[in-house]
Amino acid sequence: MEIARPYLIFLGDVHDALAAKTGLGIVDWRRDWCVGQLRLPGCNADAGLPDLTLAEATAAGAKTLVIGVVNPGGLLPDHWVATIVAAIAAGMDVASGLHMRLGDVPEIRAAADAAGAKLFDVRHADRRFATGKGTKRSGLRLLTVGTDCSIGKKYTALALEAEMRARGMDADFRATGQTGILISGRGVAIDAVVADFISGAAEWLTPDAAPGHWDVVEGQGSLFHPSFAGVTLGLLHGSQPDAFVVCHEPTRTTMRNVAHPLPTIADVIDLTIACGRLTNPAIRCIGIAVNTAALDETEARAVLAATADEYGLPASDPVRFGVGPLVDRLAAEFPA
Repeated sequence: MEIARPYLIFLGDVHDALAAKTGLGIVDWRRDWCVGQLRLPGCNADAGLPDLTLAEATAAGAKTLVIGVVNPGGLLPDHWVATIVAAIAAGMDVASGLHMRLGDVPEIRAAADAAGAKLFDVRHADRRFATGKGTKRSGLRLLTVGTDCSIGKKYTALALEAEMRARGMDADFRATGQTGILISGRGVAIDAVVADFISGAAEWLTPDAAPGHWDVVEGQGSLFHPSFAGVTLGLLHGSQPDAFVVCHEPTRTTMRNVAHPLPTIADVIDLTIACGRLTNPAIRCIGIAVNTAALDETEARAVLAATADEYGLPASDPVRFGVGPLVDRLAAEFPA
């Protein structure tokens, strides 16, 4: 799907920033694609963009209203429909990462049909996928994996792509979630693919490539998370990574939304290698990305130093300190 830019980010009336993480993620990585934000009364999230009316947004050139929110169940609130219909009438397409399809709302479908507008349900692929085959493909692939979900796998992958390109390396970010798709303009939301076809979708996303080309694949979930391990495993087998980076948050004790204890970094490295060898016997870990947002700078640097020392791998916070050490290791492990 090719989503027209620039975007007007719709934040509705969400209660906090976490509920607006799709919109905030787009702004973090593609600020130049966004003309402004549209918020309803009571919204407690702020992407730091100009607040625009629909008329002001269209005058500024907005082509697509992007629903920049996530919520339990992925449903579209009824009281947002009028705003979306008005955006369509103003000449915009609409893109959503919710599980609920935009076209399933009669008023939105009718407005789109009348205006000739496009509705993008980025969580739902517009094609069918084959089952995974596990056949070796040309090119190189890196996957971000995690000790938990919502831990920084997307941000790490994007930071890696940016650093690799800055060094002249041939690298492309491959989005596997709705926010990543809106950031990159393409991809597959793996969590909406029928289970039998997850590995096949990952193979389609990372096809044969030039020998020195890197596909930097956004990870999903965790092999240790009881809710999402199935998605994680299918993505691991299908992406067939040559290298992986473990993403970790050092202050968590249990995994998000469940009572299971957080696995260790060593647990994740060992299980990722054990499972990943099915489709790439040479899979290896090249670094650790640590989310230190909950720590002050002195604490963060101490945790990174201790982590690097314990595992004999470079460790960095991609947002705070960059991914230079991880790309150094990658370049050393896979010389051009």
